[in-house]
Amino acid sequence: MTKKQTALYVARLGLTLFLITALVAAALAAVNHITAPRIAAEKERKTQEAIEKVLPGGGKLVDPGRYDNQDGLVANVYESDAGYAVEVTPTGFDGTITMMVGVSPEGKVLGISIISHTETAGLGAVAASDTPDGESFRNQFKGLSGELTVKKDGGTIDTLSGATITSRGVTRGVTAALKCVAGMG
Repeated sequence: MTKKQTALYVARLGLTLFLITALVAAALAAVNHITAPRIAAEKERKTQEAIEKVLPGGGKLVDPGRYDNQDGLVANVYESDAGYAVEVTPTGFDGTITMMVGVSPEGKVLGISIISHTETAGLGAVAASDTPDGESFRNQFKGLSGELTVKKDGGTIDTLSGATITSRGVTRGVTAALKCVAGMG
């Protein structure tokens, strides 16, 4: 094969690869365009469901200028006469944990609802499950206020067995929500 034939062969392979890549990218963009509204609607439904779990009656979205997000964990705050629902995004063992924390006007935890996570099944995922262990873990936060930490760090929160990092993440999220509401006065 001559140099000219080799160059043409490489150019043809490169062009073929480019065309295949462009077609796949266009197909993925089309699928994303079609499914984006449905994904957004499902995310909104899960968020509203989480708000209802921690703040009966729901709440109205608060302007971000009204609260301080010192920890960088607060995504949104919803307000009603019954208190606040604070959406926080702490990091767990395997990524971000998106959760809603209900906080009373007095600054006490009303409840926790985990919206989404990528924690290990059977370990960190228990924090979001509807099993007795998951409910017990989340319920221990109810009525608490102030700076919370897990027992391994000198605090009062029991960790999930084998999921200390997830437990710390959830605890950091609850603490960030409490700080946020306290800062709102």
